[in-house]
Amino acid sequence: MKKVALLATALAMVTGSAFAADMAVKARKAPPVVAFDPWDIAFGGAIMSDYIFRGVTQSNHKPSVAAYFEPRYNVNKDLQLYVGVSAESISFANRAAAEVDIYGGIRPTFGAFAFDIGVWGYLYPGGTCYYGAPVDTAGKALSAECATNFLLNGNVMKKDVSFFEVYGKVTYTVNDNWAFGLNEYYSPNFLNSGAWGDYLSVTAKYIAPSTVFGASGVGMYVSGEFGRQFLGTSDSFYGTGFTNPGFAGPFPNGIKYADYNTWNVGIGFTYKVFTLDLRYSDTDLNKGNCNAFTSAFNGSGTTSVTSINPTGVGSNWCGAAGIAKLSFDLTAMANLK
Repeated sequence: MKKVALLATALAMVTGSAFAADMAVKARKAPPVVAFDPWDIAFGGAIMSDYIFRGVTQSNHKPSVAAYFEPRYNVNKDLQLYVGVSAESISFANRAAAEVDIYGGIRPTFGAFAFDIGVWGYLYPGGTCYYGAPVDTAGKALSAECATNFLLNGNVMKKDVSFFEVYGKVTYTVNDNWAFGLNEYYSPNFLNSGAWGDYLSVTAKYIAPSTVFGASGVGMYVSGEFGRQFLGTSDSFYGTGFTNPGFAGPFPNGIKYADYNTWNVGIGFTYKVFTLDLRYSDTDLNKGNCNAFTSAFNGSGTTSVTSINPTGVGSNWCGAAGIAKLSFDLTAMANLK
């Protein structure tokens, strides 16, 4: 999945000087008052070799493209309101057409601490249900396409996996070179699976001094993240589609998905509005638990047996991956004047 760049907006304050009436100096003309426009727009796009979201590929380890548009309102130099929309190309088990994100929140700043609090909605239009039976174990009737579509590996997937999260993030900027962050995202129904999800992570970023590349204008940074994804229990839909889809499987009350750790580290190079980011990402989620969590359409084999994946089908969607990403980011106030 994919995250939006945070840019600070500066305000210029003009102060006047008063002179005593008996001072023998020439009066100075007051500087012009510069009007402050609180509105701004950020937008950008990217092409990447793999779309990784919290250690799990969203594009079947294939290239993906992304774009975003974010209007902003700066209440003052320390408080920004924003809304946004973004889209990414994906390859999900339900063959959804794309991921479309709609989000909004506030970004208050207190000294060296920059906060970001908001709501993020993930929409996956154009999906298809894969199940292979007219009813689930709870006796709930399924759609006609659920009754006729199935995956050869026995995995099941809902037509609509859209969901939302509330989030809070804080970044502490030590100096021009170092910054550290803490993030939390919570969803009561992660990927519309019926399971709650809570993601916690810490981040660190080192920005190299501008003198490293001389007057070329090229910048460089090194950054990393370590996170843990906590997950609850799915609804019955995902607990019944193993060897005999649509009938009582080993988990009639749903699957307790495995919690997992994920981490990434990378190096980036910036030039004007462009960024080239080269990153390594991984998780400790094994192939069996990855298959149970993702319902991967290309999961295969019979040896990845776990307590929540009795058929042994394995998926590589959660394994180690290298990502190359080229992006551009602009704001109207900074780049289009």
